[in-house]
Amino acid sequence: MSKKIAILATHGFEESELKSPKEHLEQQGWTAHIISPESGTIKAWAEKEWGKEYPVDKTLAEASASDYDALVLPGGVINPDQLRTNDQALAFVKDFFHQKKPVAAICHGPQILINAEVVDGRNMTSVNSISKDLKNAGALWEDKEVIVDNGLVTSRTLKDLPAFNAKMVEEINEGKH
Repeated sequence: MSKKIAILATHGFEESELKSPKEHLEQQGWTAHIISPESGTIKAWAEKEWGKEYPVDKTLAEASASDYDALVLPGGVINPDQLRTNDQALAFVKDFFHQKKPVAAICHGPQILINAEVVDGRNMTSVNSISKDLKNAGALWEDKEVIVDNGLVTSRTLKDLPAFNAKMVEEINEGKH
């Protein structure tokens, strides 16, 4: 069955944490759109330096959660820090939870979920440096490669991408939670 997945990102996303899930989703025969506050292209961060530019498929103003089956939030330090203070991005994220659609976040990506106020009582993981932030927001944080909680998939770092990608596809196949 054909699926359409939104990947919410802006400048400074960790390249592998967008590229790998996007490719994995497309290997399923699904469509993966990069959604961003900006139109045109957004620039990746590739571990220690700026990476490639990626084309934006739709701006946040053009996108609606109802148009997609799931949401992916890549990490990086800059990307989530920008998106978590963007009211339009937070409303977009909250709408996926309201519609009970799968959401997958890796590395620093869960910072966006904190500001969207959707982590309280959820079993989650992330990069260690934001574990305290998640706990303070009410998440039940554990140091594991991937954790699934009622359609929410979280992982720690790019080393966890194979497990993250597999669980993300599993939850998207299950549909609404």
